Amino acid sequence: MHLPNQFSVRFAEALKTFVEDPSPFASMIRSTNDPKFGDYQANCAMPLSKQIGKNPRELASGIVEKLDLDAVCEPPEIAGPGFINLRLKDSFLLQSLRDMLADPRCLVSLANPKRKVIVDFSSPNVAKPMHVGHIRSTVIGDAIARTLAFLGHDVITDNHLGDWGTQFGIIIYGYKHFGDADKVAKNPVTELASLYRFVNQLIEYRKAKRAAEQIPAQLTAAKSEVTAAEQTLQAAADPKAQKQAKKALASAKKKVESLEAQSESLREKIEAVEGDAELVAQANAHPDVENAVLQETVKLHQGDSENIALWTKFLPHCKDEINRIYNRLNVTFDHTLGESFYHSMLEPVVEDLEKRGLARDSEGAVCVFLDEFDAPMIVRKKDGAFLYATTDIATLKYRLEEFNPDEILYVVDSRQSEHFDKLFAVARKIGMENVKMVHVNFGTVLGENGKPLKTRSGTLIGLEGLLDDAVNRAREVVCNPERIEKIDPPMDDAEREQVAQVVGHGAIKYADLSHHRTSDYSFSLDKMVALEGNTSAYVQYAYARTQGILRKAGVTDSDVTSIDAELTEFTHPAERALAVKLLRFEEALVSVHQDYAPNALVDYLYETAKAYAVFNDNCHVLKAESESIASLRLALVALTGRVIRVALSLLGINVVARM
Repeated sequence: MHLPNQFSVRFAEALKTFVEDPSPFASMIRSTNDPKFGDYQANCAMPLSKQIGKNPRELASGIVEKLDLDAVCEPPEIAGPGFINLRLKDSFLLQSLRDMLADPRCLVSLANPKRKVIVDFSSPNVAKPMHVGHIRSTVIGDAIARTLAFLGHDVITDNHLGDWGTQFGIIIYGYKHFGDADKVAKNPVTELASLYRFVNQLIEYRKAKRAAEQIPAQLTAAKSEVTAAEQTLQAAADPKAQKQAKKALASAKKKVESLEAQSESLREKIEAVEGDAELVAQANAHPDVENAVLQETVKLHQGDSENIALWTKFLPHCKDEINRIYNRLNVTFDHTLGESFYHSMLEPVVEDLEKRGLARDSEGAVCVFLDEFDAPMIVRKKDGAFLYATTDIATLKYRLEEFNPDEILYVVDSRQSEHFDKLFAVARKIGMENVKMVHVNFGTVLGENGKPLKTRSGTLIGLEGLLDDAVNRAREVVCNPERIEKIDPPMDDAEREQVAQVVGHGAIKYADLSHHRTSDYSFSLDKMVALEGNTSAYVQYAYARTQGILRKAGVTDSDVTSIDAELTEFTHPAERALAVKLLRFEEALVSVHQDYAPNALVDYLYETAKAYAVFNDNCHVLKAESESIASLRLALVALTGRVIRVALSLLGINVVARM
């Protein structure tokens, strides 16, 4: 039930008289938000009139004369300079609702042709706790994978774990110098995470000390730039020069602000160590900790027996840590092929690139030089170490041979754009020119201060703590005594906890997915769990209201199978408005695929929940004016519940029967 696509076919036929290739114009159909403009609007007459030199309103009239939409729409209306407004017939809407009642897929058709799509998402470093920076890749990737699978595509999900890098060098170094074997054996997940944090703090302390030494000179230079820019502005005579001077002054002031903020952050990191006698003693005892950690990593990669044994021992526990988070988020993967899986393939990858003439020596390193980029892609460093790029090329070659995909989606933050541009350029040169590769990039999670969400010490907030906070806040809002006492029969503790978990976890996911993936967004738990506005709690509450009505009627949504055959029109505008929203479900899902952006589905859910609220406030169901009207309204309730439940599940969000 993708009506714009169906209309496009009819418009293409009608437009053949006016243009040789009607397809670009036939696709110019969009849904409307205001019923006075109909349900859909075709905007093809204006651009086509410019091409063929005809009055747009006259052209629109000519198009309408040749349109065959009688079975679906009322007679089209021409508005303004040539908009063609389409209003669906009540009879068509009612029959579509009857069809939807019999279809568990809510009239969403299966993709034809079917494509094989690999979705690469989440991809944390497994030796350290997951933090807020992992939430976007995880929930965006999961929602895209679920949606494409529901649309009928063959989806393969892969969590390309960082299980072979410097983070393991940190843990190995920490275990050798600070670890207690008995404690690690008894409580491996907690102890290994603690060792990682401790060694990483020593590393960050050393980095902060070096960086702090450079700040005073940088600040002095930046303040000089401000002074010079102020003088230039005072001397500027004409408006253009003044504008340029103001821009330079703003840039210089911003640099000073950035350096001052950086200085404060560095100071906090340094004081956190130097204010603790034990920490500073350990920092002084391990002055070369950064290089020592890198050496432990090199030994691991070179097959050192002790480090390989420790890596083999620690890896399952590190995976247990992240799997606990995935279980809470209800996120699963078909494959978790980490960097270590491809390690043996890296040298052959470099050799193959050299044989193809794509890679060559550059000052001891092996690099791929690409005409469209200034800097090369390094695939083997001077010391023989391989890089992420090498692993990613090996991964591409493996995926091509093992899965033969049509598309590969990489759900990775925007900062990696250049890396993926280079990777895709190399891929096209090694036999993957027919595979569609997309960097599904995304922005940053910000605090309410507009800066990246971090703790006071400057570290990224742990994801598990974030989920705990969301559940606790949901419990306060949704399960507060005033709300709970109105529910009959009363909620027991187990049901309250389930509601808090479902709403809390849903709030985190929904808030992230409600923004276009390329946008940054500000994290606010209070807004996320609110029962009003575009939140998961609002949509989940709409679902719970549908279930409440069905319970009172003594039925489930699958029991509602028909609408009175004698009913040929709607009796209230809210009935019709809700019906139109329900029939746009597939349109929202197709939009998710077209832009790899789940916010299209979130927007659809919010608009549908709002339409249901208006319907609920204006249309009695169990006390309807007649049994015929009651059958329609009960069907709308059942279908709304079904669509919301299915749509939320595609976002990885659950529902509850009572809230």
